[in-house]
Amino acid sequence: MSRNSGIPPGPRYPGWIQALGFWSRPLPYFERCRARYGKRFTLRLPTVPPFVVLSDPSDVKEVFMAPPDVLHPGSGVARVLEPVLGSYSLIVLDEDPHMEQRKLLLPALHGEKIQRLAGVMREVAEQDLASWPRGEPVELHPRFQKLTLEIILRSLFGLGPGPRLDALRDKLAAALAYGDSFVSLVPPQPGNRLSPLLERVGPYATFKRGQREADRMIFELIEERRRDPADRDDILSLLLEARHEDGSPMSGQEIRDELMTLLVAGHETTASALAWAFERLPQHPEVVERLREEIDAGDGDDYLTATIYETLRDRPVLPTASPRLAMKPIEVGGWSYPAGVILIPNSYLIHHDPEIYDDPYAFRPERFLDEAPGTYTWFPFGGGRRRCVGSSFAMVELKIIMSAMLKSLDIVPDGGGREVAARRNITVRPSRGTRVVLRDRVREPALPAA
Repeated sequence: MSRNSGIPPGPRYPGWIQALGFWSRPLPYFERCRARYGKRFTLRLPTVPPFVVLSDPSDVKEVFMAPPDVLHPGSGVARVLEPVLGSYSLIVLDEDPHMEQRKLLLPALHGEKIQRLAGVMREVAEQDLASWPRGEPVELHPRFQKLTLEIILRSLFGLGPGPRLDALRDKLAAALAYGDSFVSLVPPQPGNRLSPLLERVGPYATFKRGQREADRMIFELIEERRRDPADRDDILSLLLEARHEDGSPMSGQEIRDELMTLLVAGHETTASALAWAFERLPQHPEVVERLREEIDAGDGDDYLTATIYETLRDRPVLPTASPRLAMKPIEVGGWSYPAGVILIPNSYLIHHDPEIYDDPYAFRPERFLDEAPGTYTWFPFGGGRRRCVGSSFAMVELKIIMSAMLKSLDIVPDGGGREVAARRNITVRPSRGTRVVLRDRVREPALPAA
């Protein structure tokens, strides 16, 4: 029997002030709310249903395991993400439509398929890193954005270097810059009297123009591949081979929406994770030394994997895991929630709970060497039926780029100040872009044999 009904307490100040904290200082804001209200609290932001933030692993387990007709993750994020991803994106779909799109995507993201793309990732990473400036302050985050966009585009479309890839990359980069604006969290809605104006001027209008140009190029590629179905390993070709349960192929719009889903999910999140990794690593030379010993020896990647896990624990790029809209009343953690509220498991708060992680604000990859991350205590890729389908792709990409950097570069902080978390749409990145100075790595000469 539930002990409480309704929704938990939370800040009482106006919604626009809560939105300011949610956007401008998301991690300290979450921590202040937890300190005052406990492991579950309610945020009330303008124009959206109440957000109930959950940071108890038992609550998270109940949310991740809830029946798909009771909690709708797709409906929880559709308003923000559907204008970017499209209505067929598996991220904005729920129940049977979601599972159908997921089944179509999974074969293209099988571990064996991802390993075939590893060569492309390595080639692009090494070429790009060689062009980065040495000996002067540089922001890593925008460079990681460019690098991960290049990798995902070549993996998705199988395009080699050239004018066509350059044009598509430029159009998509311009459109995706929309995520830097607060209005990306509150895009125009049908029926809103201001929507026609917002679609003509301002950040949303700029985004839509860039999106239309990028879509034109993507649909051209889809139709070209349909006419010339050569044997390829890129993800577009694999999606063209996919079939619905009735044997019909995916439509051009379905393919476009899933390509955009993979592009957005596999580009910005990976770039921000890399930026956080190299914001942390220069502060921990002992970790860098151990990583290099492992990389130089070429004998496994256990410590590199643990370092990535620790980076994603310490700075989860998505501090809130796929908000779920309650379609029916549901009991979670002794609270009986009405339909219409949004339940949000908060990975950042759980990852920094001293009851779960010893010394949670310390950066210690060793914590994951002997113990794998817990299902409900570490979930930077989401969880339950909605765990990110591209998590294997992301892990391979992170390992390749981090290894290439540590093998060839020394990374020194620029001394310009502390990095705090800044929002880019639903993700968080270092506020100063991870400013460092890069130098070519000088290796100690090998000792002569005795």
